[in-house]
Amino acid sequence: MLSKSEIAEIVKKYGKDEKDTGSIQVQIALLTVQINELTKHLKNNKKDASGRRGLFVLVGKRRGLLDYLNRKDRDAYVKLLAELGIRK
Repeated sequence: MLSKSEIAEIVKKYGKDEKDTGSIQVQIALLTVQINELTKHLKNNKKDASGRRGLFVLVGKRRGLLDYLNRKDRDAYVKLLAELGIRK
């Protein structure tokens, strides 16, 4: 679970301003942080089936947003992949 300060930091870094929580880049960055934290959790708790399902849901949401960003703004897509370290 992300704290409010962590969320605010991500929004500030990837959004246009502090209140830009809805932009695609911010949503993808927040999902990436959640995916990374859940992945760490699942490495320690291998039998957490509901957590694994939650991870698959988050990855699917992020995939859809990345596809949308790729269609709408290819340059922003490539830049965001590089910043977040998401391999494609």
